[in-house]
Amino acid sequence: MKWSALSLILLTLTAVWLPAQTKYVAVISHRGEHLHHPENTMPAFAEAVRVGADYIEVDVRTTADGKLVLMHDATVDRTTNGKGEIAKTTFDEVRALDAGGGARVPTFDEALDYARGKINVYVDVKQVTAADLVEHIAGHSMTNNVVMYVGARIGKTVQDLEPRLKLMPEAGSAEAAQKLVDELHPRVFAFDANDFKPDVIAIAKQAGALVYVDRLWAADNAAAWQEAIDQGADGIQTDHPEELVGYLRSKGYRKP
Repeated sequence: MKWSALSLILLTLTAVWLPAQTKYVAVISHRGEHLHHPENTMPAFAEAVRVGADYIEVDVRTTADGKLVLMHDATVDRTTNGKGEIAKTTFDEVRALDAGGGARVPTFDEALDYARGKINVYVDVKQVTAADLVEHIAGHSMTNNVVMYVGARIGKTVQDLEPRLKLMPEAGSAEAAQKLVDELHPRVFAFDANDFKPDVIAIAKQAGALVYVDRLWAADNAAAWQEAIDQGADGIQTDHPEELVGYLRSKGYRKP
């Protein structure tokens, strides 16, 4: 095929004028939108949906009578008006507590039910069995809308029970990352500030996995967000979901 001089000029101009396609960067709302709402509660999740986040991050634990509830800490002391360990407290006792502003501690089921059709769920596995996780996620038809931050042992059990669930392990070194790739074939890797290193990122990318990184506390700002994206982040966990959504839109990483 022969190109005319005019065709070559138009092709060159098109390449100059058209902006490069920019990847989509997911926004993960840490414990929901918890700077203005009680963490791990339904109001925090509703606000994350409102501001346009892609994921709510939830921490799952099991009560003394086998109910799955959302609580970051092993005890209820910091986030409610009660005291005691979740694992030694019944669901009714947990439910009676005030998690802030009259909000109650949600069940995992309530969060999944609310999220379906609105937002994805980033599950931080704290104290819960693989079988319970799989059963509850499948029961709400959320298998394709969940990523699970898990250790290798429970991750392998989850994978055996439901291969479609997306595991999201974390590796402290390139060697550990390669071992996880060989054993679990994860579709997502989790990173924090300590292990977000080029050699570890490279292993994840070579395996075709997405890279989700925490940018929290002092690192939760525009400069740190952009640095993470430049290093390969496909998703960012933040305490400022509304601001991050706005930043990504302004940079072309999301539709306006």
